[in-house]
Amino acid sequence: MNRPPEEFTPVRPEPLRDFIRSVYLAAGMPAERAELITSLLVKNDLRGVFSHGTRQTRAYVSHFRKQELTPAPEVQVVRESPTTLVVDGGGGLGYFPAWEAAHRACEKARAVGIAAALTRNHGHIGAAGIYTRVAVEQGLFGYITSGHQLHLHPGQPLVAAAGGSPHSFAIPAGDEPPFVLDFGAVHDMYPGSPHLETLSQLAPGTVFRSIGMGTVCQAMGGFLAGVPVDPARAQREWPGANQGSFFIAVDLTQFCDPAVFRAEMDEYLRKVRELKPLTGFERAVPSGGMEHLREQEYAETGIPVGAAHADALRFLAEEFGLQSPV
Repeated sequence: MNRPPEEFTPVRPEPLRDFIRSVYLAAGMPAERAELITSLLVKNDLRGVFSHGTRQTRAYVSHFRKQELTPAPEVQVVRESPTTLVVDGGGGLGYFPAWEAAHRACEKARAVGIAAALTRNHGHIGAAGIYTRVAVEQGLFGYITSGHQLHLHPGQPLVAAAGGSPHSFAIPAGDEPPFVLDFGAVHDMYPGSPHLETLSQLAPGTVFRSIGMGTVCQAMGGFLAGVPVDPARAQREWPGANQGSFFIAVDLTQFCDPAVFRAEMDEYLRKVRELKPLTGFERAVPSGGMEHLREQEYAETGIPVGAAHADALRFLAEEFGLQSPV
């Protein structure tokens, strides 16, 4: 889970945007793409999704330096029908093909009711909720998953079969913030996690369900996208382009009066907030609600940048001769 750091420096989003954009430009990324990824990463920080915000930039730049990914990919649609499309990421970060796939699929869904898009040949897509929000902002239902290259060997813990990939679902509401569920299939259950043994003993069904969800990620976001089970069979120009994604958009107006549906969602979300919170939590907040609240708060007070985040930004500033925003 993404929790705000206990000790932090508040950083205004504007200087953070300027800095991150400058890093990507200095790393060789075209201006339009640098603007897009900067916007998406800072938006994640504003929502409190710190694990997939601007601190990821250090890892992405490292991929470019090692020539594992290209900072200037040629993203192109390589297959298309009235309800489907396949987008090749050109060996770059996954944000760009996934962003295009989500928008193109939503256009198709508005025209014909439902559409699906596959992306392939790219790196990390970032937070899955980025793309389902594209759908929900247009009044559509959205789903996305992603898969990556596994390295399975006999004797590994069973949970290794799930990888570490995400799912996200997004459902539109009316006056309430939309429901956006964005989660890793096996968070808190990675091999070596201090929680895995306890969860396996106390709630084995939870562990098996998580492994099952991870299998969906790998099948639909990985194998379907040409990422083989055995890495020895992989044929890649860019070795870091070892991921794919699968996105679905659905026009709910094909099934119901959207105003009635949104009203029901609003009533449901309001009632959820009146329920008793889980132990250790102050409020009962539907998925997506906390991100909505944090985005409003951090836009006013600044993004809380913790120690590890600040170190990553300072590292980038030193590497590219820039002024760190923290």
